[in-house]
Amino acid sequence: MTKVVKWIVTGVIVLFIVGMIVYPRIKRAWTAKDDPAPVAQAARQRRVLNVNAIVMKPQVLSDQTHTTADILPDEEVDLAFEAPGKIVEIFFQEGSRVRKGDLLAKINDEPLQAELHKLEAQIQLANARVFRQRTLLDKDAVSQEAYEQVKTEYEKLMADIELVKAHLAQTELRAPFDGIIGLRYVSEGAYASASTNIAKLTKISPVKIDFSVPEKYAEDIMPGTDVTFRVTGSQKEYNSKVYAVESKVDIATRTLVARAVYPNQDESIRPGRYAEVQLTKKEIRNALAIPSEAMTQEMGKSLVFRYRAGKAEQVEIIPGIRTESQLQVISGLGTGDTVIVSGIMQLRSGLPVTLDYIQ
Repeated sequence: MTKVVKWIVTGVIVLFIVGMIVYPRIKRAWTAKDDPAPVAQAARQRRVLNVNAIVMKPQVLSDQTHTTADILPDEEVDLAFEAPGKIVEIFFQEGSRVRKGDLLAKINDEPLQAELHKLEAQIQLANARVFRQRTLLDKDAVSQEAYEQVKTEYEKLMADIELVKAHLAQTELRAPFDGIIGLRYVSEGAYASASTNIAKLTKISPVKIDFSVPEKYAEDIMPGTDVTFRVTGSQKEYNSKVYAVESKVDIATRTLVARAVYPNQDESIRPGRYAEVQLTKKEIRNALAIPSEAMTQEMGKSLVFRYRAGKAEQVEIIPGIRTESQLQVISGLGTGDTVIVSGIMQLRSGLPVTLDYIQ
């Protein structure tokens, strides 16, 4: 019995010793299984990120700004008579083209015509009086004063005639320039005052493009500057040139107003339309550029990721001009470098990557 007890005690001791040796190892194994950090770390080390990239190559890069514009006619005027009166004739058709000096409408001028005839009938008699007085003056038969009085009366008569003719001219409405006449707002027989709008005359070839640019472009825009514009609803681009610039920057908006001109020879562009203007400030040839989203800022540094030997490599660059979608690279990258343009926030230097798409 004593021998059996000894064997039992010995077995318990051996099991206790084995348990003390094996238990910590089992515990560490289970702990590692429950803790995902080492597993996740290993997975991250094995993960390869799929990215898109571009190959750097020289290109033309334009520093541009976009703004809105109003399309204005070259000339436009509301037609009205200078003198009041009853409209007796209208000579134009609505929507027709007219030439400078064409008679468009006329008001009643009968009283003025009668006054003119009355004055013109006195010309012969007044002229004869001047001739007789001059003859007598040459013979010392009349005084110089008598001659001057007759001569003054003649000149006054001629001045009265010119005045009536000027009033007669005011009864005629003539086109001040070539253009297209719009809808008329009066009819024959209507009484027109100096404020009565008869119709609108517009010259639409060429057209003017009025737009404003931020004050930082004030030194770059001047007569002769090229601008491109598009009208709403069309993708066609039109080229024009600035021909006038406002004399100062607007204090309220801090913008500079400029005006370009477009020939519009086919008259396809109607004044009054809304336009989008593109102004090229500077054009750089053989520039290296990357998409703007490829760059990140960190501690005041401009950083991009370059693809090299299957891994992402972080590179510091010096940026230049920025357009709507691209950024010029002055230094830090060269022709032929492959720049990663997607998954930027997940990248770190040395991370393995695979190129899904390369441009």
